[in-house]
Amino acid sequence: MQLTAEHDQLRRTVARFVDEDINPHVAEWEKAEQFPSHQVFKKMGDLGLLGVKYPEEDGGLGLDFSYAMVVAEELGRIDCGGVPMAMGVQTDMCTPALARFGSAELREEFLRPAIAGDAVGCIGVSEPSAGSDVANIRTTARRDGDDYIINGSKTWITNGMMADWCCLLCNTSEADGRHTNKSLIMVPMDAPGIEKHKIDKMGMNSSDTATLFFDDVRVPARNIVGQEGMGFQMQMMQFQEERLWAAANGLPSLDRMIDATIEYTRERETFGKKLIENQVIHFKLAELRTEVECLRALTWRAIEDYVNGKDVVKLASMAKLKGGRLSREISDSCLQYWGGMGYTRENIISQFYRDGRLWSIGGGADEIMLGIICKYEGTLPPRTQ
Repeated sequence: MQLTAEHDQLRRTVARFVDEDINPHVAEWEKAEQFPSHQVFKKMGDLGLLGVKYPEEDGGLGLDFSYAMVVAEELGRIDCGGVPMAMGVQTDMCTPALARFGSAELREEFLRPAIAGDAVGCIGVSEPSAGSDVANIRTTARRDGDDYIINGSKTWITNGMMADWCCLLCNTSEADGRHTNKSLIMVPMDAPGIEKHKIDKMGMNSSDTATLFFDDVRVPARNIVGQEGMGFQMQMMQFQEERLWAAANGLPSLDRMIDATIEYTRERETFGKKLIENQVIHFKLAELRTEVECLRALTWRAIEDYVNGKDVVKLASMAKLKGGRLSREISDSCLQYWGGMGYTRENIISQFYRDGRLWSIGGGADEIMLGIICKYEGTLPPRTQ
């Protein structure tokens, strides 16, 4: 895809923000297992970074999706995965359906503050009994006059402890169709009946992740996004933007691991020669770099197609699948070349080794991506009842 001077200008703005306002604090936030999301998001809102692709009438910049992906890619220069993941939830995971299908009233109440950085959002899809199997969720929203009453639970919710609102996927009817009985509902997180529990994770430490419980939570019926029963389809749309965001955002971390390993193996001597002089090492690093460039080409081809209105479900799934697997391969290979130094917590390789592992799980596991690709290839066997 051909990027413009405007793309480059936006990239420089994000780079300056990362260098001045984020990276100097990452070590502190990782240790605290929390970053000040409201404070950080407000700075992003002031810079226009939270609504790049959203309409100007909602407070956004009104640019196309490729500009949002430039932001996502540049945020990948942050020295951890947790902070950019939380940012991605705000910009590309909990807001796309609201922006596209939400009423003017809902956009004013929830989207505009999120774009301005005055509110933190989260997306509630996964449940203890339904992770990647979205159609199997059990959380319900029962109509009661002019309200919905919500009962159930959600888990693995990024921003869940700090969020001001949740874009919640739940069953709004008892119809048999698992794909037509679901709706997205905007839920204020200060509503009575919501309980939050923080999850202790192996990585992404600076990002809060929560399990949410909903016990007779009452919200106005007008908080439904779009039409009742269209939630599954809307969430599938949101997943495409989430998966493209993940691929674009992850690219810089892959390059950084290779760059850091080249630098280290050029300096490190064993048995009378530099590590980089071993053919197995410099050949492997060359192979890994080639794989990164293949992923970059795939990701930006998918972004270009999406901007042009094409169906990118297969390409987005491929990029998500390849990115997750490549992150695991690069972090594991590079860590091995660093030896004991790679196993220390402050090492950037070990940071991405821990954080990058989620790439193959969150937003649809590798196995889900493979199933989607097979479906588009016509090789997926029919489901048996």
